[in-house]
Amino acid sequence: MDQQTKIIKHILVGVDDSPDALTAFQYALHRAKQEDTELTIVSILESHEMNVFQALDKDYVHGQRAELEEHIKKYQQLAKEAGIKTVNAVIAEGDPGDTIVNQVIPAVKPDLLIVGARSKQGIAKHFGSQAAYMAKYAPISVLVVR
Repeated sequence: MDQQTKIIKHILVGVDDSPDALTAFQYALHRAKQEDTELTIVSILESHEMNVFQALDKDYVHGQRAELEEHIKKYQQLAKEAGIKTVNAVIAEGDPGDTIVNQVIPAVKPDLLIVGARSKQGIAKHFGSQAAYMAKYAPISVLVVR
């Protein structure tokens, strides 16, 4: 292996409930198992999908977060069942692209980010691709899966 080839030891995969995110997750699983890497699964609680009353209601936000935690635990269990030795899960809040690039990547320190090409329905769909944002601004390599 030459010095130009970067060794991947830790993969970060972004998930939501979109079909493209599931495809990205399946690809990340395959790659993490094949290359024996650590895998961190991240999902973002998007506050812009809540109306102002929901966002101010701590019980509503807690309920949304609890639902997201259950969702990400399922992904984590699938990864463990697939034979990935080290699987982490992270939930953050905010705009997905910005939060992953500016908060999650610096905290988790992955070598590669894998995301789906399209995000789930919502405001992000109308204001541009989260995947394109992450590919442009992430300080690490980004693989966009469709």
